[in-house]
Amino acid sequence: MKFLTLIAVVALMWLTGLFVFAERVRGFTPAPDPTRADAIVSLTGPSAERVNAAVRLLEQGKGDRLLISGVNREVRRQELRALTPGSKKLFNCCVDLGFEAENTVGNAQEIAAWARAKGYDDLIVVTSDYHMPRSLLEIRGAAPGVRLTPYAISTPSLDTPSWWRATETARRMTLEYMKYLAVLGREGMHRLTGRHPERPGPAAPDVSESLKAAA
Repeated sequence: MKFLTLIAVVALMWLTGLFVFAERVRGFTPAPDPTRADAIVSLTGPSAERVNAAVRLLEQGKGDRLLISGVNREVRRQELRALTPGSKKLFNCCVDLGFEAENTVGNAQEIAAWARAKGYDDLIVVTSDYHMPRSLLEIRGAAPGVRLTPYAISTPSLDTPSWWRATETARRMTLEYMKYLAVLGREGMHRLTGRHPERPGPAAPDVSESLKAAA
C-alpha cells in the first residue's frame, strides 16, 4: 500500500511538473524586445523562422555578430543566405555558421566555443519556445558565467491552454519535458558533486572559411 502511495505521489509530482513546464514554455512568447547583447546565437530547427528572427535582431543592432549553430553540412552559405532576410553585406560580414552540432548538447558546445573565442559574455539565444528551457540549461552548463537572454519563437499549436487535448502537441510537450528533466538532473548532480566534466566541444566556427565560401 505504501509503495502504491509513493507511486501515486511521484506520478502527481511529475504531472504537476509537466503543466508547470508547459506554462513556462507558453510564457516565453510573445518574446519581448531584448536589450542589446554582445552577440546573438540561433539554434537551427525544423523551420527557417529561428534563423530569420535572429537575422532580424542582428539588423536591429541587438548584437555585433550572429552564430547560426547546427547548420547542415550539405547546406552552402549562399543557399542559407538566399533563405534569410536582410542585406547580403550584413550576412557576409557578421554571420558565422557552425556545422559541428548535431543536437542540443552539440549546439551548447559550439556556442560556448564561439563565445570564448570572441570574448562574448552576453548572448541573445534564439530557438523555439518549447526548446528554450533545455537550450538555456545546456548552454549554461557549457558556458557558465555567460549571460543569456531568451528570444523564443512561438509554436502556434502549443500556444493554447488546451495543448494537452491533442495527441501531437501533448506528445511534443511531454517529450521535451522528459529531455529537460534529464538535463536538469545531470546538471544538478554536477552541482552537488562540485564537478562538471569538461566537454570536448567543437572548435569555434572559422569565420575566414565562411567568408571564402561566400566569395
